[in-house]
Parts: sequence; C-alpha cells; structure tokens
Amino acid sequence: MSVQDILTLLGRVDAWTVMDIFLVTLVFYSVLRLFQGTQAVTLVRGLLLISVVMFIVTNFVEGLTAFRWLVRSSLPAILVALPVIFQPELRRMLERLGRTTPFLARSVDVGPVDELIDTLVSATMRLSAHRYGAIIVLEGTVGLEEYVETGIRIDGLVSERLLLAIFYPNAALHDGAVILRGNRVVAAACVLPLSPRPLEAHLGTRHRAGLGITEHGDALAIIVSEETGTISVARYGRLVRRLDDKRLRRVLQNFYAPQLQRQQKRLAA
Repeated sequence: MSVQDILTLLGRVDAWTVMDIFLVTLVFYSVLRLFQGTQAVTLVRGLLLISVVMFIVTNFVEGLTAFRWLVRSSLPAILVALPVIFQPELRRMLERLGRTTPFLARSVDVGPVDELIDTLVSATMRLSAHRYGAIIVLEGTVGLEEYVETGIRIDGLVSERLLLAIFYPNAALHDGAVILRGNRVVAAACVLPLSPRPLEAHLGTRHRAGLGITEHGDALAIIVSEETGTISVARYGRLVRRLDDKRLRRVLQNFYAPQLQRQQKRLAA
C-alpha cells in the first residue's frame, strides 16, 4: 500500500467513521471485561486465534475455494453456538444491565425497616450463639421465585422466634435456606445454586450456596456456621466473614438504604 493510498483512506474518514470505530472498540472492550477472571478467557483466546488464522488464509492465500466455502458455511453454526458456550457470562452481563436500570426495578414493601433490621440482627446473633447453621437470603430487586419454588412456602412475618424454630437442629425445615421478601418469610428449606469458585477448605456447602445465590443478582445472604457459629455475609459474589452485631447491622442498613430513605422522606413530609 502506497502513501497515496493511505492518504486516500484517511480522506474518507468522517465523524460517522470515528463513531463506528469507537463503538466496535467499546464492544470488544466490554466483552474482554466481561470474561476477565473467568474460565471463558481461554475459550475467547482460542476463538480469536482461529478467527485470525481463518481471516489470513481466506484473504491472502489463493486457490482455497473449498476452504472458503467451509468457512462461509460454518459461520451460522458458530453464531448459534456462541450464546450456548458463553451462556453464564452473557446472563451475568444482562443481569448487570438490569440492575443498573432503576425505572424497571421492582419495589417491595419491607414495612418498618428499623424493626426488620433489629429482628434480623437479634435472630442472627442468637443463631450464632447456639451454633445453629443457617442461610437467610434477603431478596433484592432481582426476584428469587425460581428458588422459592424449591422449598416450602411459609409466607409469615419475619420474627426471631420463627427463624430460630426453622433452623433448630433436626427440624423439618432446617436444611436449606430461608428466603425473605420484604418483611415476610416467603419459604424455607430452599435449594440454592452452589458457587463454582474455590473457597477455603473449612468452608462447606452452606457458604458455597450462600455465595452462589448472590452471584447472579442483588440478593444478600446471611450465613451462620454450624461448626463455629461464625457469621458471614455474601453479596454480588463476595463473601465477608466474622461479622459481629455492629458490622451486620451496618451491612443490613446499607442493603435497605433505599427503603430507609423513602420511609424517612415519608415521615418528614
């Protein structure tokens, strides 16, 4: 390519061309950020390598008529297979987009927030003191109905006595998680998805389940260890351990901050 050809190409660049290049760059950057830190990175590298080889062979090597036909015929099948291969990553991306769209977010009445937080802190501390293993999942704007259906529906007001009775050792509803929607216990003995992430050796299925339910939404999970009574909290795929009552209260106040603000505005009005 001569200097004159390069100048001719640059002369065709306008604002729409710059916008086009920017959007393509943004798409590739978003895809790379989406797959960063996941096992899908190796798949992306393999696909990029194959794409580069195919591009070079089909555009710069003459006489490969059959190979070019194969590439053109395989393209539709590859486009169909990509959403299947990257289903977890695509789902996570769409869920993130949904969480950042406030006008489509669902609103749940939680009743008096201060009372609810007091009840949850008190119940959690008693569960910890008695070393009753527990998972309490607080539903956020992303619904958890598919996991509610795996358990036993209760639909009762949240109370310390109810939570202690559910997680009493060897009780009928002891195994599994309790899911809260607002100030009501929707269901107990619910089956949660297990996180595939590696955890510390002494953390078992309860912590893995509490972490797993928070990886695909904005729910918050309170986990009480049956062996040590240690209180942990999981949200957005992150696990924080060894909480006391003050730290747990701060976490819950942050989780219920939108509802607290609405109630304070209502009282001030």
